[in-house]
Amino acid sequence: MTDLSLPNLPGALPDKRQVAASFSRAAASYDSVAELQRDVGRQLLGRMPQDFVPQRWLDLGCGTGHFSRALDEQFPGSHGVALDIAEGMLNHARPLGGATHFVAGDAERLPLQDSTCDLIFSSLAVQWCADFDSVLSEAFRVLKPGGIFAFASLCVGTLFELRDSWREVDGMVHVNRFREFGVYQQLCAASALNVVSLQNLAHVLHYPDVRSLTHELKALGAHNLNPGRPGGLTGRARILGLIEAYEQFRQAQGLPATYQVVYAVLEKPL
Repeated sequence: MTDLSLPNLPGALPDKRQVAASFSRAAASYDSVAELQRDVGRQLLGRMPQDFVPQRWLDLGCGTGHFSRALDEQFPGSHGVALDIAEGMLNHARPLGGATHFVAGDAERLPLQDSTCDLIFSSLAVQWCADFDSVLSEAFRVLKPGGIFAFASLCVGTLFELRDSWREVDGMVHVNRFREFGVYQQLCAASALNVVSLQNLAHVLHYPDVRSLTHELKALGAHNLNPGRPGGLTGRARILGLIEAYEQFRQAQGLPATYQVVYAVLEKPL
């Protein structure tokens, strides 16, 4: 079993090229199934200091640009950069506007100059970064003194119902791996940024059946991308086994899918 207590997870998280390709393919379908992403992003926006008004912001892992447009509306007159590793997402977002610039880039090596942003906003993107130390270092470098890095990510416990159900079927890796919340706490505390707030909250969605959940994950581009995943098509017997195992979790509202969300607001010292 992979040690998820490690600060960084080389070999346990998917290759960046696979992440970029998967989310590029999902660009057209993403918004139709992004209920959780919308909810988490809205909550993250609400966690920023009330009197904070950035002149220049970065939407890190902008996806289809939904929150680039939200930032543009919330901070009229500001200038924004929408950045994503997936070209397909940028191609989808660019015609919809919201940001001043749309840039292909990596959160671990930001293509931006030092001390150029008042705000870095990142909702459900940095969980795909194997080297989170570098993400924090780059945020510190790019932020102006007094600037804010607000991010939402996923941690261990996310989709545990699906993970445990597959484990009963074949014991193989079918669900993406994520860091422990404690690791986020350690890395943020050890960074050069001040921790304003850091919290882990569970979001639970419900589905009528397993197929609805797996279809949504594929439409989001967030289906299983990790090393060790089984190759080829999944046989009918294993699918039926998955359905039977997952039914043990059924609630009155349907089949639950739990997402453990990390909310963080960090500040660069003056």
